[in-house]
Amino acid sequence: MPLQFHRPVENIEIWSASSDGFSFVISFGSPTGPGFHGRTGYLASWRPLYRNDGAIKISGSPFRTLAEAEGACRDMAEHLTATTDTPHPSMMNDTRRGWRA
Repeated sequence: MPLQFHRPVENIEIWSASSDGFSFVISFGSPTGPGFHGRTGYLASWRPLYRNDGAIKISGSPFRTLAEAEGACRDMAEHLTATTDTPHPSMMNDTRRGWRA
């Protein structure tokens, strides 16, 4: 399933999407001003959807444009699903999807 990013909060530059058991988030940061502080650009990250693990930054972050960050998330989603014939270890005990270790 392709990633469909949406803005869950109106006043903060953050976008999220989920697909195939993974969650992806893009946030915009800058050294000054409102919102997230850090290097200027779009930080992309992912994590297993059904676990409370910390997010993993996608290589290349922060990106110059939102489109670049979305593309990096799509590439990571393809990599995560293509390299896993069996469910991701984070989902092995996820009975909502019918998987059990």
